[in-house]
Amino acid sequence: MIAFLNEYGGQLLLKAWEQLYTSAFALILGILFAVPLGIILTRTPKTAKIVIAIAGMLQTVPSLALLALMIPLFGIGKLPAIIALFIYSLLPILRNTYIGMEGVDPVLKDSVRGMGMTNIQSIIQVEIPIAMPVIMAGIRLSAVYVISWATLASYIGGGGLGDFIFNGLNLFQPSLIIGGTIPVAIMAILTDFLLGKLEKKLTPTSSNL
Repeated sequence: MIAFLNEYGGQLLLKAWEQLYTSAFALILGILFAVPLGIILTRTPKTAKIVIAIAGMLQTVPSLALLALMIPLFGIGKLPAIIALFIYSLLPILRNTYIGMEGVDPVLKDSVRGMGMTNIQSIIQVEIPIAMPVIMAGIRLSAVYVISWATLASYIGGGGLGDFIFNGLNLFQPSLIIGGTIPVAIMAILTDFLLGKLEKKLTPTSSNL
């Protein structure tokens, strides 16, 4: 391990950074798109079924096939990788946002509107905080997926720790495979842990309700 770090330490940091920002950018785009869409869909239940079904269909496309489909449209590099990872991030966030918002007690929603809150105020101040644990569960799941799948971005020139893994497979060097796999696992576990801490901060306690 020490020999590996001595030889590849600089590259390891660079590849880990590429993996991190590619995953983070795709996940942030997924959150910015899927959370508002999930909230909107709670107001249009018939449309919700269609949209969530489409997102589910996109999730079933094999990751390598989806990455390959990006090449004719966006070429090779980080852009097609980010777009593909963004598509994969959508379903868990969208579905959990919809389920979380739908799970808010209708009596509570009627009560806050009876107090004079507008629909937007009800969503922001009451419904989203109550649905936050379910929404964050979807975000955490997407984060782990995206970080793991980002290793495949190496196939289309997206960089990241997948370069180590696939070079190790091609050159029959287990040290490269292990050197790429372990940081991905650590990154996924650490991200899930940090998002769990964020979830606790964003979730209102009974005293705040």
